[in-house]
Amino acid sequence: MTSPFPAPLISLTWTDHVTGAEGYLVVDRLVRGVSSGGLRMRKGCTLAEVAGLARGMTMKEALHFDAEDTQARYIPLGGAKGGIDCDPRDPAAYGVLVRFLRAVRPYVESVWTTGEDLGLSQDLVDRAAAEAGLVSTVQAVFPLLDDEEGARRRLADAFAVTVDGLGLDELVGGCGVAESVLAALDRAGVAHAGTRVSLQGFGTMGGATARFLSRAGLAVVAIADVKGTIADPSGLDVEALLAARDAHGAVDRGALRKGEEELPADAWLAADAEVLVPAAVSYAVDAVNQASVRARWVVEAANMPVLPEAETLLAARGITVLPDVVVNSGTNAWWWWTLFGDVEADAEEAFGHTRRAMRALVGQVLDRAAADGCTPRAAAHALAADRLPVMAERFGWYR
Repeated sequence: MTSPFPAPLISLTWTDHVTGAEGYLVVDRLVRGVSSGGLRMRKGCTLAEVAGLARGMTMKEALHFDAEDTQARYIPLGGAKGGIDCDPRDPAAYGVLVRFLRAVRPYVESVWTTGEDLGLSQDLVDRAAAEAGLVSTVQAVFPLLDDEEGARRRLADAFAVTVDGLGLDELVGGCGVAESVLAALDRAGVAHAGTRVSLQGFGTMGGATARFLSRAGLAVVAIADVKGTIADPSGLDVEALLAARDAHGAVDRGALRKGEEELPADAWLAADAEVLVPAAVSYAVDAVNQASVRARWVVEAANMPVLPEAETLLAARGITVLPDVVVNSGTNAWWWWTLFGDVEADAEEAFGHTRRAMRALVGQVLDRAAADGCTPRAAAHALAADRLPVMAERFGWYR
């Protein structure tokens, strides 16, 4: 029997002739000839990391595929990912980004749709893509659209929507993460009010997640950024901290209010909280530091933040890890829901659709985990493995 998870179709390494920095592109799978996955930039990024992220994108796309939904316009794509081994704060980083996109331009034009990820904002990616000669970072999907002009206008309009000072594109991912948390709490019969949350990362995903959870009545008691951890056991002023952060998610300490204290960088992990949300780097929770976790749930807003050995040890202690392939899949899905016309350029419609989709998906995963006696990650992988052959039969492996 053919494995639903074969080796990647494309795996390449690029070396910048100016700085020597390396970049990577992995196309895990094509569906209808196209793949989807963001581009990250961080010092220490590896080909293995990008390959793992690309495989995760394949599963995210499959998990949002409902073979019985005849009303949905969006049909999933394959999974891919790009990564550049460079500090995004380096003055040379933008030039590296432009040259990488110029080098992989044929792939972006034909098979790889991409956007912001760790270390990069969508505005920066769009600016670099234009300089590299690209029409759009998602132009490979244009041939699949019934009305390309209308679809591109709808997506542009959606990116222009702001809600309380933040762009809709910055918020939908966090809305999905927050809804995953709320779905898990509701299933366990735990009240939202008073439930405490600790987050690592206060950029696009972490910041939006903190906003939605705070507005749902949860107390965000700790937030870690590159400078350390900010904590208040009575609950942080999330909106004030959002207003005081820079483009990389670092908070101006001069904006801290009375009761908000600065702690070491790893203090977020051991915070006295029911929910832990790693929303920054991969490999944040390992077999050693997992012993510090006191939360009941670890909700993966970042990609691959919990190492497998750590997850096994956490599960043995009764701590549930909600996996990244489910939790942070809302951002990618929203791009396609919008482009294909399942949602319009409207915040409430986008949030409503995201909440319904994420709550349904979390429910399916937790139901499968309970039925199979396995972790939510294993259940999500099983659901994806069930759906991928259906997608292959219906849409083909490559076409």
